[in-house]
Amino acid sequence: MPMNLRVLVIDDHTLFREGLQGLLARHGIEVIASLGDGQKGMRLAHELHPDVLLLDMRMPVMDGLSILRQLQQDKFEPPVVMLTTSSDERDLVEALRNGARGYLLKDMEPDDLVVALREIVAGKTVVAPNLTQVLARVVQGDVPPEPKSSPIDDLTPRESEILGRLAEGQRNKVIAGNLGISDGTVKLHVKAILRKLSIHSRVEAAVIAVEHGMRARKNNT
Repeated sequence: MPMNLRVLVIDDHTLFREGLQGLLARHGIEVIASLGDGQKGMRLAHELHPDVLLLDMRMPVMDGLSILRQLQQDKFEPPVVMLTTSSDERDLVEALRNGARGYLLKDMEPDDLVVALREIVAGKTVVAPNLTQVLARVVQGDVPPEPKSSPIDDLTPRESEILGRLAEGQRNKVIAGNLGISDGTVKLHVKAILRKLSIHSRVEAAVIAVEHGMRARKNNT
């Protein structure tokens, strides 16, 4: 006789959650909680100790990967399974690297979903059939390491634009005139750029901009 699984669902789509709950109930699987709030979901997960936590990848406020990472830090023991529409290999790799025991797609057949959940609870790692080759590469260590983020990535579009103009040697008044903003606004942006890049001068900022190919376009100067 199949074991009765207790599942907690975190997904921001109410209609999907309700449909999933009905589907699992028909297969003898109990949904002990179903909600769209990641923070509340994590609290309930620790309180209720489900057999499986089903987690959506794309959610507002706190996405699935952020929740997964936090649960891993909390040493959450029950298996966490991503149930998503994303077949992006990068999402799969990130999920597995951060402790997911399954990566399933929302368009899979109901019977296949139930089988996958039981296999995961039994100790297996299960991914969507069309992504199994990626899983094999992850297990074998063939997937390249996650690229390190650059402080440049933290700049806003306007800050990036001003950084490119610093690389051209433009002064604040010139930048302000070219962009149609005030001199004071440029100063604030420059200050933010220096802070985000952990540097202390415009010269350092200009060097970083050149290294990253961020020179301003000539026809805009």
